[in-house]
Amino acid sequence: MEAAFFVMAIMGCGDAAATCATTRVEPAHYATVQQCQAAMPAALARNNDLDFPVVSAACQRNGVQMVERASGKARG
Repeated sequence: MEAAFFVMAIMGCGDAAATCATTRVEPAHYATVQQCQAAMPAALARNNDLDFPVVSAACQRNGVQMVERASGKARG
């Protein structure tokens, strides 16, 4: 079974960071959210060609996530 990992979404936003939409996803996968967040400054610098007033990034969990049936709690 594939483990969960994090990817970084690059988002273009309107003024004041309103109405953001994912425009790109960085090709790298990160084992932890902390590793993903540490890579944000360099990723934002690589994606400075987007035509939006605000460009931001967000780390998102990707991959398989297990869910317990009885409690509904996510594991992983």
